[in-house]
Amino acid sequence: MTTSTTTGAPPPGPPGTAHRARIAVALVFAVHGAVGGTFVSRIPWIQQQLDLSAGQLGLALVMPAIGSSLAMPLAGRFVHRWGGRAAVRVLLSLCCLSVALPVLAPSLPVLCLALLAYGATAGMSDVAMNAQGVEIEQRLGRSIMSGLHGMWSAGGLVAAGVGILAAHQSFDPRLQLAVAAVLLLALAQPVCAALPDPRAPEQAEEPPRFALPPRSSLVIGLVGFCAVFAEGASMDWSGVYLRDVTGASPTVAGAAYTAFALTMTAGRLAGDAVIHRLGAVRAARLSGAVATAGGLLVVVADRPALAIPGFALIGIGVAAVVPLAFAAAGRIGDNPSQSIAGVATVTYTSGLVAPAIVGGLAQASSLTVSFGVVTALTFALLLSAGALRRAEGGTPGGTVLVDASPSSTAPGGPGTREPVVGEPAAREPVTRGSGPNSPAG
Repeated sequence: MTTSTTTGAPPPGPPGTAHRARIAVALVFAVHGAVGGTFVSRIPWIQQQLDLSAGQLGLALVMPAIGSSLAMPLAGRFVHRWGGRAAVRVLLSLCCLSVALPVLAPSLPVLCLALLAYGATAGMSDVAMNAQGVEIEQRLGRSIMSGLHGMWSAGGLVAAGVGILAAHQSFDPRLQLAVAAVLLLALAQPVCAALPDPRAPEQAEEPPRFALPPRSSLVIGLVGFCAVFAEGASMDWSGVYLRDVTGASPTVAGAAYTAFALTMTAGRLAGDAVIHRLGAVRAARLSGAVATAGGLLVVVADRPALAIPGFALIGIGVAAVVPLAFAAAGRIGDNPSQSIAGVATVTYTSGLVAPAIVGGLAQASSLTVSFGVVTALTFALLLSAGALRRAEGGTPGGTVLVDASPSSTAPGGPGTREPVVGEPAAREPVTRGSGPNSPAG
């Protein structure tokens, strides 16, 4: 077996192998997004079936975020123990199956338990697949994380569209989600089989069962927090904002979310080219500037023709920030999966609290004031973008990864690289941070 060490330059490997791995991980992101889109499309049916009030439904919809936040710190241990490929396969498979549970719930308490399980599997598979994305990005030597998150958004949009069509045709949601779970599970198996299989060496210390986010990941997590706060606020409140503040009709109000979702997806798919041209920090600052311009447009809007472009600009602006945060997290600490889990926990907590904070501020003052706060947080991206400098290149410090992929044993495989003229002779790979006297990551 060959080794991929995170203390030196990333091993690029043959272009064909890296390209296939990139396609595989992109499809993993699309499957994960499709799971979420499938569930979201049937939320109205669940509410009607269980006769839930708005408050009861809100309580239930908090459960996936709680499940994710509690379970994501466990993901690093699974990746360490099983290897990157097996961890993604097992966790993504569980995520695909769990999407069928909510529509089977006979009561609110059972629904909450089902959504906790769904959130836990979705959160852990999210961490594992982002770790794979960072690994492949380093092998390629260029940014791919934004495009991967764009594939997640695209998968969600397609699946949500299928769900809306099924609802329009009065298709039984229990059968629909069962079929979707089986199909997504079947698709996930060959896709995951094509992933590389980075593993920590035997001498590396196993992560704890439940680890708090490393301190080094908190600043990066706060950058993601600002972006996801703007994302969550716009997704949940854009339609209400257009209706209550600008006097839009229900049909026009729905266009605000559509504009936001489509521009965010397009921004993520195009984000890697922007990051390649500008670098991570300048791209993040540009993102903050665009999102802030959109927020200001929303705040001053007195008619839909101003507010809808404002939400569209927020979508473009925040699109690439979270992928950049994950890319930066994967390059710090002794365990990239643990660092990604830390950033994900901080980042996704924002999505949990954003809708409630916006609603509370609107209750105390107005929705305009609420989106003034959102605009202030997008402006904070301009000030804090330097925390994403690690996403511009280089590799993480910490544990050496042993690539167990079959192709890695071939000369020139993904675990090898040609020596550079003038480079010191190759040494035995070592692990930083795994010894008893090593500093924490």
